[in-house]
This record gives sequence, C-alpha cells and structure tokens, in this order.
Amino acid sequence: MSRKGRVTIPTDENYVEGTKKIAELWGADAVRDCDGTHLPKNALEIAEKVYNTYFVVRGDNAWADNHTDELQSVLLITDPVLATKDGELVIELLKGYSKDQLCMNEENPKKYWQVFDRTTCEEVLTWDYLGDGKVKVTGVQAYHQYTVNFFAKNCWDSTQMYNYITNNWNIEKHKVMEPRFEATFEHIKDNMRKWCENNKNVNVCRYTTFLYHFFLVFDERNEQKHVDWFGYPMTASPRAFDAFEKEYGYEIKSEDIVANGTYHSHYTNPTKKFLDYMEFTEKYVTKTVRELVDIVHAEGKEAMMFLGDSWIGTEPYGDYFKDMNLDAVVGSVGGGVTVRMLSEIPHVKYHEGRFLPYFFPDTFFEGNEGPAIAELNRNWVTARRAMLRKPLDRMGFGGYLQLAAEFPGFIQRAAEICDEFRDICDAAGDAKPYCGATVAVLNSWGKKRSWMGHMVAHELWYQMAYSYQGVYEALSGLGVDVKFISFDDILKNGIEKDIDVIINVGDEGTAFSGGEYWNNPELVTMLRKWVAEGHGLIGVGEPTAYQKGGRLFQLADVLGVDEEKGFTLSENKYNIEKKAHFITADTTSEIDYGEGKKNVYALKGAEVLDIEISDRFIRNVNVGEVKLAANQYGKGRGVYIAGLPYNPQNSRMLLRAIFWSCNKEKEMQKAFSTNAVTDCAYYPATGKYAIINNTDQEQKTVFYDVNGKAEEMTLKPNSVAWRNA
Repeated sequence: MSRKGRVTIPTDENYVEGTKKIAELWGADAVRDCDGTHLPKNALEIAEKVYNTYFVVRGDNAWADNHTDELQSVLLITDPVLATKDGELVIELLKGYSKDQLCMNEENPKKYWQVFDRTTCEEVLTWDYLGDGKVKVTGVQAYHQYTVNFFAKNCWDSTQMYNYITNNWNIEKHKVMEPRFEATFEHIKDNMRKWCENNKNVNVCRYTTFLYHFFLVFDERNEQKHVDWFGYPMTASPRAFDAFEKEYGYEIKSEDIVANGTYHSHYTNPTKKFLDYMEFTEKYVTKTVRELVDIVHAEGKEAMMFLGDSWIGTEPYGDYFKDMNLDAVVGSVGGGVTVRMLSEIPHVKYHEGRFLPYFFPDTFFEGNEGPAIAELNRNWVTARRAMLRKPLDRMGFGGYLQLAAEFPGFIQRAAEICDEFRDICDAAGDAKPYCGATVAVLNSWGKKRSWMGHMVAHELWYQMAYSYQGVYEALSGLGVDVKFISFDDILKNGIEKDIDVIINVGDEGTAFSGGEYWNNPELVTMLRKWVAEGHGLIGVGEPTAYQKGGRLFQLADVLGVDEEKGFTLSENKYNIEKKAHFITADTTSEIDYGEGKKNVYALKGAEVLDIEISDRFIRNVNVGEVKLAANQYGKGRGVYIAGLPYNPQNSRMLLRAIFWSCNKEKEMQKAFSTNAVTDCAYYPATGKYAIINNTDQEQKTVFYDVNGKAEEMTLKPNSVAWRNA
C-alpha cells in the first residue's frame, strides 16, 4: 500500500520546518492556509499541491467602504410584537439582532418590505418607515401580534465573525460585497486576476466559498441566532428580487422567502415560488462563479470549492452545479453522512474531507492531549464506515499546525489514520462495493438534497433531528445501494425498477415525511401496489403522515401501525404482544429509539417487535406504545420504527429490516460480519474484503464472504482487517 499522498495539512509562514517534518510523517502531498494564517512563500518546496484560501466576496474592505450601497443584504423577519391597544405600534427592526453584524438596508422599503398581522395572517398595508430602523404600523388591533419582513445589510461576514469570537481575534472585520452590482463584480474579477498573478506558488484555488453564506446571523449578545445550513435569506436583496421578476415574469415577495419565520428551511415542503427562487439563485451563482473559475484555469491552476460558508446556490446535486466546471470539492467531515454527501458529488475530479478536530485552542488543551486524540478517533471511526462504501479521494485537516505539533501522541495517531485512509483508497478506489439490496430514501427534496436530510447546522445533534439523522448515518456504512427520490419523481416517472426498499422518515407535516403529498390518492395507491408486488416500505417516526380518512399514517395498512390522535380511542386495540423476529435477532440490549413517538398502536395482523407499556396499567387492551413492528402486505412487507439514533445495534437492526422487508433475508449473510459493532465491505473489482472494528475494544466476529464461506476472526481495537477473495 502507498505511504504518501492523498493528505492535506495546514501550514503558515511561521512554521515551515515543522510543516516539513509532519508532512513527511503523515505522507502529506498538499498544504493549505487557514482563516487567520498566511502561506509561506516557498510553499511548493513543502508539497506538490498548495491550496490558498480565497474569499470571493469578503475581506476587501477598501472597496466595501467606498461602495457601501453595494454590500450584501439579508432578508429578516422581526420577532412578533404585541399591540396592547388599538391604534399605532412602533416596531424596532433590528431588536434581538447583532448590531455588530447587521445594519439597515433602507432601499425602497415600501416596495420590498412587508408587515403582517400574524394573528389574522393578513398583510397590513398601513405602515411607514420612520428611519433609524423603526416601522410605525397604524390601525393595529389590541392583543394582535405583528411582524415586519425587512432587508438588512450584512456588515460582518458570518464565518469570520464566528472565528473572531471563538479565537479572540483583534483584526479587521470583513465586510461582504454583493456581486449583482456590475461595478463590484468587475472588481471581483479583477481581484481574481491579480490573485493569480501574485500567487505563482499556489496551484489550487480553494474557494471558501463563493457568493452567498448559509443563513447564519447573530443576536444582540453576538451569539448565533439563526443557523440553517440550507437557508437562502442571505441570497435575497432588492437587486435579486428585481432580476427575478424580469426573468420569471412575476414578482417575488419577502414573505415567499421568510415564510412566517420558517425562512423556508428544508424541513418545510418547498412552494413553487420558493423552488423558482432557488433555481434562479442557482443559475446566477453557477454562471457568475464560472467566470472566476475560467480565470483560474487560464492560469493553469485548479479550482476547489469548500462545501461550507458561502456555498448557498451551488446545490452540488442540482441541475446547474456542473456548469461551474470545478476540479474538486472539500468539506468538513462530521461523520458517515458527510463523507457520503461529499464523496458522491458529481462533475468534479476529486473529493476531499476535512477531518476533526480543527486545530484550535478549544480542543487542544495545554498539558492534555486526550480530548484531541479522542475526537480524532471518534471522527475517523464514524466516518470510516462510509468510506468503505464510497471513499473520499483525499483527507485533510485545518487550523494551526504548530498548535497540534505540541501534542506528539496526537501527531502519531493522525499519521496512522493517514496510512489507513490510503489503504482504503488503494483497495476501493473507484471500485463499487458489493451491495445486497437497493434502498431509496423518499422525501420532498429527493436527489437534490442527497445525504442532507434532517440537518440544521452541519450534522450537529438537534433534539428533534437526531432520532432521524441516525437513519442516514446507519445507511452511510451499510452494504446497500442508497438513492434519494422525491414524491414528484414517483408521480412523474414511477418507481425505479432496481429499488428494493423505500424509507420514509420524519415528523408529520415536514418535507421529510411528506405532509400534503400524502393527500394524493395516486401516490398512495402506487406505493401500496408496489409493496404488494414484493417490495419493502420502512417508516420511521411519523411516516406517510396526513390526517385523512380516519388515519394519520396514510399507509398504515402497509406499515401495520397508526398513530392515535384521540379520534378513535373508543375502538379497542388488542395487538400488544411482543414477538421475536429476524429484525431483532442481533439486539443484545435495550433498543434506543431516541425521542421516539408516542401513541403508536399496531393494527390487526401486524407483528409487534417492541412495545413500551406503562406499569400504571394492568389491562391487556388499549395500552402500550409500539416502537417497532413488522407487517406482511401481499408479497411485500412493511416495517415501522419509532426512531433510530445512530449506534451499531440500531444500524444492524436497520440492515435486517431492509433485507427482511424485501424478502432477501438469505442474501444478507454475504460479505457480512456477524458482530454488530463491526462492518464489512467487499470490492469485486479488486477482490478485497475489509472488516472493521468500530470500537476501542477487541472484538470477535464471524466473517462471511460472498459465497457464504465463514471465518472466525479477532479484530484489534479500531482496526481494519483485510482479506483477499
């Protein structure tokens, strides 16, 4: 196996010799700068590839200060304000927002802003802008609540603000320019040409990122107020609204983006207007970025996109991403989900993951390298499962290398991980691993948001999300093909023939469960027929949920369960007996359903695999909350799971549910490791098997090859064992 290459490390002009030593130990062939550092002038003497962080719209304060009308805007909504009497109400627009980050954009308020009575949900037209960030609303009604949708200017880049506060910086605060202004965009292109001329020692332009930041604004204490990895409010501006109307033939309104304070997060079913606005933004971003990429390519340099910061409008799985003609993508690796999200992006030559920890003082504590090593191991082991299914082409780190170098145990462990990463890449490469089934995740977004479901911030745990996020994390390392399909895909084209199992996961009314899509009889009957013909449907949380026809779950008959809303309490429910099953055969401890769901009951004929019954009841009817169920439906099968946070046992349970639901139980024990805390991958093209131990303890397992031949194995902690076919 190779012992050099595929690794990127940070450096700075004050740590050249130290960088060379660590590059040699880790086999690094690329170096990069980071926010707050500068590349050494002789960087090409250190590594074959030199990445330079490049900010397209932030940091040029000399231009921004002379063109204050051309700063970027952000579309915001005030918190609801209560009118305590009839008559007039004055609303302070930036109350609750950071005055360091935001200031007013006073361009034609009457045209672009909107005021709403949120009690009646009606727009209010009787208002005036008083100046100084205040709106006076007349004709208000006592004890109604009112909000204002308005434009502010983004006077401090969101990422730099976060880094500045985190690291106690004392440097110039970066303003943010709006490239929709012709003069500013010409200046941006001129900056790009000058950068190419002044950076002959750089061969990769690492765009961090392009034009519009994900939705990140701070509150009056300079703490994060809104954090939406997929949010579009920072793309919105009066200029964008005018261009949209010209291109699409109708006027976009602030409420079409703000959406009553949801800001059209990707948890909401997108409206036609919002999808049009997304497409409009994507086309503009890709067209604009292409001009910059062409400048970089003309100088013989590669163009790399960081999937973070100002990535909004690029939509890597969308229709326009290819038009940017990028060479590479790089992104932060939070776990298996982000590995797959990055590694499967089309239309680029290579994919890189930035692993944790970031070399910042918030992880590297003086005299104690334990936390840094623990985070490194946790991040790597979690990501490695997904790497076996679809590996990244490169890995890297960010931050201050000189800080990490003070911890020799960390440096040595990182070197071992770099070698292990190269082993996986050499064995897998572009080879497709063996898969025993094909699974499609069904939601409103489909392929466009592949591997991005149930995120808010970047793969952080949220109480309402982790029980569902675990489904994607489990899938990222399982021996199955994974696709993402939308309800519109099914309605337009039917269900692809190679799909064995469909998974619908999420809360009632969200874009992930489907909401009003389940009011469509064509969709419901199409899926019933498909399952009855021999396929599988797995529902997690509140799948197929839409209150109609006496049911909440519109495919309750397929799943074998429904959720009681109180409307049918008078109907006795007797199916409460817990049964052993193929799906639960590997469970050795109590199953973790995360937040789970309450009041789910089993229909007649369904098999209850797990149920929670309160000790307050001694009856054998109308008690218990079903957590796991299986149901025969014609030649196919349905499975219900109340929630699935990621852990090895849950991952194995999901694998068993997949194979059982599509009648492929016998196929599961191929390229398979019996111990649930291990995973196995087989690459037919290279004839190699990888069996991994996902724990920091020695594990025993039985490994089966694709022909069913068994081998007892003992796996060292956190290790990978290789076998040849």
